[in-house]
Amino acid sequence: MSDFEDQPLWRISAFDSLRNAAAVASSAGLRRETLISTTLQAELRLLDRRRDAADALEVVAACLRLRESALIYLQCSDLVWPITLFPMQMLYHSPRSLALGTRREMGSLKTIEIEPPGVRPPGHWMHERVASDESYHPLTPALWTLALQGPRSTLLQEVGGTAAYRVLRDPASHGLATPGALGAAIERLRKESAPLRKIAGWPGMSVERASRLLNALYLTSNLIVSRAHHSARPGMLQWILSRRSH
Repeated sequence: MSDFEDQPLWRISAFDSLRNAAAVASSAGLRRETLISTTLQAELRLLDRRRDAADALEVVAACLRLRESALIYLQCSDLVWPITLFPMQMLYHSPRSLALGTRREMGSLKTIEIEPPGVRPPGHWMHERVASDESYHPLTPALWTLALQGPRSTLLQEVGGTAAYRVLRDPASHGLATPGALGAAIERLRKESAPLRKIAGWPGMSVERASRLLNALYLTSNLIVSRAHHSARPGMLQWILSRRSH
């Protein structure tokens, strides 16, 4: 269904019609590339078992960990938003920039399907499958926006559990917005390591804000996760649950 790659956002009904047409063509013997790598398939099966298969942030994080390019169809309210990730080039292809999405749009995103890329990154030698320059966007701002404003409000599995966190560099120096309490929390984390429970207690922070910030830092390769640090004590999960019960 890579026809979506060169279109603006589509209605869910149009997406379903094209998906059904593709299924009919496949059954008639008209073959197309639909298989993603076995390693990514394994990651997606794991997400499915954890009931996280529709979690846009977890799916994107899996592609980044594996350095795997993929076409991800995201549902945005009643529209379909296709994005093709190119982790090796830190780019993505999309008819619209994720970084410019509204908070409402970001908050409604969920994954509905994943396929191999229908286009290739800029500079690829098979230039006939390289799209126009304006349809490629830098990946880092999109990851930052998706983590801070997307539907996931808890830590990614990869960085959760008993751990202490520290920041490598100031995201603002790379043009990433760190308004209010986020900027102050980042500055503290550049000087000291802290667990989630401590970060959530800083002025202007909460469990959700701290989790979103840590996810954003992790996805932009700006987070040190320490499992052995003295501040990473057991009992964090119980503390989070007790905070949510009040």
